Amino acid sequence: MDVGTKELRNRLSEILDRVARGERIRIVRRGKPAAELRPLEVKARGLPDLSVFRAGIKARGKPTSQLVIEERRKARY
Repeated sequence: MDVGTKELRNRLSEILDRVARGERIRIVRRGKPAAELRPLEVKARGLPDLSVFRAGIKARGKPTSQLVIEERRKARY
């Protein structure tokens, strides 16, 4: 979508809403492209991928879940 500077000033809130939804807006000045509004590329926050780390762990003995169950049973008696 192309928007002139006057229209941009008058409809800024609406245009920013459209950009936030993913639309790119080109701003024209005297009929020539001057700038472009586009959504920010935000990287998803979250926990890092630990699959490589976990693959390197060699566990021995009973599974932890089994040990927890056994300890809970011992504590009851």
